[in-house]
Amino acid sequence: MSRKEFRDLASPERAHEVVDSLDLDPGTETVPLDDARGRVLAERVDAAQDVPGFDRASVDGYAVRAEDTFGADEADPARLELVGRVDAGERPEASVGSGECIEISTGAVVPEGADAVVMVERTDTDGEDVLVRTSLAPGDRIMFAGADIAAGERALGPGTELTAREIGLLSALGVDGVPVRGTPTVGIVSTGDELVRPGEPLDSAAGEIHDVNSYTIAAGVEEAGGDPRLYPHAGDDMAEMERVLREAADDCDLVLSSGSTSASAVDVIYRVIEERGDLLLHGVAVKPGKPMLVGTLGGSAYVGLPGYPVSALTIFRTFVAPAIRRAAGLPEPRTATVEGKMAVEERYAEGRHRFMPAGLVEDGDGDTLVYPVDKGSGATTSLVEADGVVEVPADTEYLERGETVAVQLFSPDVRAPELFGVGEDDPALSRLLDEIRRPRYLGLGSRQGLRRLRDGVPDVAVTCAPGDPGVDAERLGAWTREWGLVVPAGNPEDVSGLADLVDRELRFVNRTTDSGLRTSLGNAVADLADERGVERHALVDAIDGFERAVRAHESPARRVRDGTADAGLGLRATADALDMGFVPVGEEAVRVLANPDRVGKPGVERLRELLEDDGAVDSLPGYSKE
Repeated sequence: MSRKEFRDLASPERAHEVVDSLDLDPGTETVPLDDARGRVLAERVDAAQDVPGFDRASVDGYAVRAEDTFGADEADPARLELVGRVDAGERPEASVGSGECIEISTGAVVPEGADAVVMVERTDTDGEDVLVRTSLAPGDRIMFAGADIAAGERALGPGTELTAREIGLLSALGVDGVPVRGTPTVGIVSTGDELVRPGEPLDSAAGEIHDVNSYTIAAGVEEAGGDPRLYPHAGDDMAEMERVLREAADDCDLVLSSGSTSASAVDVIYRVIEERGDLLLHGVAVKPGKPMLVGTLGGSAYVGLPGYPVSALTIFRTFVAPAIRRAAGLPEPRTATVEGKMAVEERYAEGRHRFMPAGLVEDGDGDTLVYPVDKGSGATTSLVEADGVVEVPADTEYLERGETVAVQLFSPDVRAPELFGVGEDDPALSRLLDEIRRPRYLGLGSRQGLRRLRDGVPDVAVTCAPGDPGVDAERLGAWTREWGLVVPAGNPEDVSGLADLVDRELRFVNRTTDSGLRTSLGNAVADLADERGVERHALVDAIDGFERAVRAHESPARRVRDGTADAGLGLRATADALDMGFVPVGEEAVRVLANPDRVGKPGVERLRELLEDDGAVDSLPGYSKE
């Protein structure tokens, strides 16, 4: 099978034109009034009747002839004979003659002969008479028929988005079937043999991953005003992929697939479109998101999104969501853009238009700083760790630190976090963060925490690296944690310490080099080497798996639990939480360091308060407050 190369990448402008040319029109439909909220009117609605349909009292009081009250005041009231009563929803049984009045409630029909209503607060009763202590003019306290809207009047126009206010007006007009724009139906198909739906068994050793895009894109379709429909997962088999795609095309106005759009020999989806439809575009000069397909299939519009979640969502939001909104008749969402200064320099020289995922943080003066969030397109956490994107033209090679940039927020509701931290992954810290409003924490390890604090990006760094941190910072608090080797429950290999890793054929799992825990292990190995009078690297080479590194604090333990290792670097608290065995090796100090310019931020002050309380730390096995 020959490879499909990206020879002529379309410009972003051309990609917009091609997507906009697709026919997504869902037509019109009539829906019950109670299902109309959020829909868009397809045609004008005129009032078929007066609202209100009768002259209505706007207050509780008495229906009178205005001329009978001329000259009346507190000292010289007009005396009127009470001849009846009418309540809301009743047909008046009497009329008002000269020198008479009828008691009336708010919303009731004004009886014949009356042309004004006096508030009950401006009256007194005297036997069968009513004393009116104010002078009225014709029309006072009456809403006349058609005053709200008159029969034949234009009530709502086509393209009106129906909110609670419009629903109320339609209710008043007696409309029970509302003509609305149809909702574009969007079939969603995720492709790739490696995908497994959430909730189904996952074989990580075989390279399987959960299907993120189906649910992410479905949520995006719904936000844009479409009706998402998830179809069964399609693998990389061409016949099965064609069957699922054709089924979706028969049912939907638009088919979205994710994955199988790159120039790989196993990615065959573009062949399905070429052979069974019309391929209009293959590849866009943007990052992320170059492998994008646009075409038609069986009378339905088709867009193929990249497989990586960040790329897929970026392409969807940029090119597809606007087309769905137009088809649904919805306006573009409120612009949500903020300006900020780059917290660090960002270099880029690939020559493609770029949508750079970016996070926000406020400095000590309340000014907005912008930092790149780039774990790669395959990292799903980038979806929530970024607050928006910075659009970078293709001819821009770098963004300078301090340069003002515009961030297109993912939502108008996005706000910078109250506290932004980077550093060591730690269970005690996770408990503390639960007590802070809108925190953001990147568990990238002690080394990265200190480096980024040195660059002035986060509010705080959390480190267990020993010695001078090498950065100007204010210490907020600290604790110690017991570390060692996590082993299976019952310690079947009878591991007693680091020497067993060196002297016996045990499989070991380490932490990454950015972890402070790895530094503690390295120091302990160096001490053992000194005791034996050998070089440190000799012991490192003897440990099977010393370079086999994973990132988070539970990761080594989980490798041990699933049987792929005999021991892993970890914490007593982790072993206890996972019901595993633990071999202690040492203790290390964890320090929380703050950017000295931001100690006055509410989030930093709240973290300091929490650190002064021993509860969150001391309740964890192997932990104690310093």
